[in-house]
Amino acid sequence: MDLDASKIFTPRIFRPEDDGTDRPARGLDEDALQAQSTIYRDDLLAGQSILITGAGSGMGKAAAYLAARLGAQVTICGRDPEKLQATVDFIRAATDRDVLAVPTNIRDADAVEALIGRVHDHFGSLDTIVNNAGGQFPQDAIDFSRKGWLAVIDTNLNGTWWMMQEAAKRWRADGKPGNIINIVANVERGMPQAAHTCAARAGVIYLSKTLATEWAQWNIRVNCIGPGVIETEGFRMYPEEALARFHKANPMKMRGNAWDVAEAIAYLSSPAARFINGDLLVIDGGQAQWGVIWPAGMPDYFRDDGAA
Repeated sequence: MDLDASKIFTPRIFRPEDDGTDRPARGLDEDALQAQSTIYRDDLLAGQSILITGAGSGMGKAAAYLAARLGAQVTICGRDPEKLQATVDFIRAATDRDVLAVPTNIRDADAVEALIGRVHDHFGSLDTIVNNAGGQFPQDAIDFSRKGWLAVIDTNLNGTWWMMQEAAKRWRADGKPGNIINIVANVERGMPQAAHTCAARAGVIYLSKTLATEWAQWNIRVNCIGPGVIETEGFRMYPEEALARFHKANPMKMRGNAWDVAEAIAYLSSPAARFINGDLLVIDGGQAQWGVIWPAGMPDYFRDDGAA
C-alpha cells in the first residue's frame, strides 16, 4: 500500500452542518451505503458467521451490508419481515452473498433460542452476535406510562440478555469461542428525556463487563459500542426543534452516520480485536465531554446563556 505522509499528517478539517438547513438527513440510503469506502480488506471476515439484530434499517442494515462485503456469512433478524427482506435483497444484489433473515421478537426468549439454533443449522456455526435491536421514545421521565417504560426495558435490556445468554450457552456446549458486540449508548452523564433507555443501556454495559469476566473461561468476549448522534431513520422519532441542535452537543459539531458504527462493528468482529474484552467503544464526536442532548426539545428552565 502506498502511504503518502503528506496526506497522513495533514490535519483533518471537520465541517459544521450545511448552512442551508439545520434539518438532518434520515440516514444513508442503499446507493449511499454502496458508495462508502472502507479501510478493510475484502476478505477480512471470510468464513465468519455473524448475526445482527435490528438489521432492517439504520446501523444494523449498514453493519450487515459491510459484514457481507467483507466476506462474512450474515444472518439478520428484526420484527418487520418486509424490512428484513428488503435488506436481504439489497445485500444479495450488492455483494452476491447468501443472507439469512429470521423475523424475531427478541423480547421472546423462546424465539431467541430458536433463532440461535436456526443460524447454526443454516451456516453450521455462529462466531459473532451484534445486539443492535432496540428502541426508545423521547419523553420526560415523569410522564412515562408503565407500558412505555416496560416496553423499552424489555427490548433494550431483557432482549439483549436473551440473545447473549442463548448464544453463550451454545458456545459453551460446543466448546467454541464466541464474540458479542452490544450497541448501547454513552450513559455516563445520564440521558435527559431518555431515562428508560439510559437505565437499560447502563444495565447492558455493566452486564457486559461482568460477563466479559465470567465467560472468558469459555473464550467468549463481550464488548459494547456507544454511538452518539447517528443519522438514521430513527430520527423520525424526534421533533424538529431537537433535531436542529443535535449536532451542537459535540465539539466537532457534526452528526455521525451508520457507516461510522458499521466499521467499528467490523473491527470488533475481526482478529485485530482478539484481546479486547469488557470494553465500551464510544463513537460520539466527543459529546461525552461537551454537551447534552435533549431529544424532546430543551425545557425552558435550562435555556440560560451558555447552555449546551
